Amino acid sequence: MNWMYFPKNKKIPPNLKQVVDIFRESEDLISSDMHQLKSDDVLNVIKPEMEKIGYAVEKSKAKTDKVRIPVMYGENGIPELSFEADAYNETEKIVVEVEAGRAVTNYQFLKDFYEACCMVDADYLCIAVRKTYRKSPDYKKVCQFFTGMYISNRFDIPLKGILIIGY
Repeated sequence: MNWMYFPKNKKIPPNLKQVVDIFRESEDLISSDMHQLKSDDVLNVIKPEMEKIGYAVEKSKAKTDKVRIPVMYGENGIPELSFEADAYNETEKIVVEVEAGRAVTNYQFLKDFYEACCMVDADYLCIAVRKTYRKSPDYKKVCQFFTGMYISNRFDIPLKGILIIGY
């Protein structure tokens, strides 16, 4: 299991290190070196520990079981637009997305990034991806993308930090 925190000139905050530790403790069950699990299966493995540290975690694909985070509010303060996340810690303002096969091939990690940037109460984003998918080094590709984005200094990123976990 590997991880990288952005921006690289900042130390990973303790609240995100807890997420890394949960993935690391579950490595034997979720490692893409040994298993080819779907993202929901990985999420189900880490779910109990994530809930213990204050995360709301998606229970199923049913609308009522999704974790929705507002993007904007309408009349009477009712959320007018929300995006879904796999897990969310409202106190720490951390959004967690767990991806599997389509993380890079379908650029799902970019959609995760875009949505987290739009969320009203999101300061941090954690994207967990397979280290390797069909011989493609997905974790490294995602890290290279964010490294380039931060190095270019051409983006005003509204998040305090981004954590990429390769499982």
